[in-house]
Amino acid sequence: MTRYQTTLSLMFAASLSYPASARDYIDIVGSSTVYPFATVVAEQFGRTTPFKTPKIESTGSGGGFKLFCAGIGVQYPDIANASRQIKTSEIDNCRARGVDDIVEIKIGYDGIVIANSKQRSQIRLTLREIFLALAKQVPDPQGSQTLVANPYRSWREINDALPDSRIEVLGPPPTSGTRDAFVELAMEGGCKSYPWIKAMKDIDGKRYKSTCHTLREDGAFVEAGENDNLIVQKLEKNPRALGIFGFSFLDQNSDRIQGSSINGVEPTFEAIADGSYPISRPLFFYVKKAHVGKVPGIAEYLQEFTSEKAWGDDGYLSGKGLIPMPEGERRKFAEYARNLIPLSQ
Repeated sequence: MTRYQTTLSLMFAASLSYPASARDYIDIVGSSTVYPFATVVAEQFGRTTPFKTPKIESTGSGGGFKLFCAGIGVQYPDIANASRQIKTSEIDNCRARGVDDIVEIKIGYDGIVIANSKQRSQIRLTLREIFLALAKQVPDPQGSQTLVANPYRSWREINDALPDSRIEVLGPPPTSGTRDAFVELAMEGGCKSYPWIKAMKDIDGKRYKSTCHTLREDGAFVEAGENDNLIVQKLEKNPRALGIFGFSFLDQNSDRIQGSSINGVEPTFEAIADGSYPISRPLFFYVKKAHVGKVPGIAEYLQEFTSEKAWGDDGYLSGKGLIPMPEGERRKFAEYARNLIPLSQ
C-alpha cells in the first residue's frame, strides 16, 4: 500500500467517528499579501496529494485573526495568513476563546511598494515626503515646532522636484497587515526624521504614535479595500494616483505599473532581500494545533509550504515575488511546522 493509499484509509476510518458536519478541506483566512502565495501552495497541494484544495479567503490580517481566534472546531478557520506578526492582544483574544496552541510560521519577506501607472513617469520619494503627504497632522511649514492640519494638496507643495499633481494615494483599510506595516515603517520612518518629534516618543508615547501613525481623512488617502488587484486596476484608470500594496503585486504587474524609489532605493527583489529597501517586512501564517489531525491535510499542507521546492531560494514561490528567508531561518520554521511547536505561553 502506498503512503497516499494509507493516508486515504486513515482519513476514511477517522471520518467514521467525525460528526457529519466535519470539514474535509482546510479553511484559511487572512492577509491579502500572503493570499497569492498561499493560493499557489494550495493549488500545488490539491494537485499532488489526495486532499482537497484548501479554501482561502482574503480578509486582511486583522480580520483573519478575528475569525481565527473565534474558537476551536470545524466552524472556525484552521490557518490565518498575516503580513505582520500576531499582536499580544490577539493572542489573548485567542486564548480567551480556547485557542491556546498557536503555531507561528514565518514564510519569507515582502516589500511594501508605492506604485503608479506606467502611463506616467516614475516617482522618487523619501520617507519624510511620504509622511508629509499622508499624515493627518504635520510640522508647521513655517518652521515652528508645532503640528498643524495637513495643508499639502499637491506633491509639488512638498518638494519642487515632485509632480505638480494632486496627492491621491490608494491604500489598504485598517484591518490590513499591509496598512499596519506601512504606518510603522514608512509613516513613522518619515515622522521621526524630525528630531523634535522623535524626542516626543520618550516624553509622550501616545502622542508620538498618534502623530506618526494617523493617516489623513480629507481624500488624499483613499481606502481601496483588501483586493490589491483592484488597486492595480484603479491605477491604470487614474494614472495620476499612487497605490500601496505588497511587492508581489508589483512583480506580477510590472508591464502595467512601476514602483517608486524610496530614499533612493528601487523596490527590487534584491533590495528587499538584502534589507536596503526601507519598507520591507516578514510574512507569516498561524496554525491551530488543535485542528491538526481533526481536519484532513493540515500537516501535509504545512509540509508542502515549508518545502525547499516551495519557499527555497529557487522555489516556485520566489517566482511569484516572495523573498526567501536565509537557509537557517527556513530550517527553523520548517521544524516548527513539522513538530507543531506553539508560541511560548
